[in-house]
Amino acid sequence: MKTGKLLAAALVMALGAGIANAKIPAPVMDDAAKAKAEEAKTKAADAAKKEAELLAKSQDRVADRYKKAQRKSAKPAPAAKGAKPAAAGTKK
Repeated sequence: MKTGKLLAAALVMALGAGIANAKIPAPVMDDAAKAKAEEAKTKAADAAKKEAELLAKSQDRVADRYKKAQRKSAKPAPAAKGAKPAAAGTKK
């Protein structure tokens, strides 16, 4: 009895998984819809490029301010973590 219920549950789950993984075909787009989609794609790419440029500029400004502050306090900027001097790796 329990085996029958277990097999029935496994069968239902297997069929459900098969249906859930079925691909739905992409809708057919006319020329106007294709043009609109292409325009939206181009706008999104331009916006992402502008955002990346703004981020790079702001990061440069922050780095410059940090370097100036370090020069004023006469402390050298710390080396990157994990950086090794060039001569350290040449043991014989």
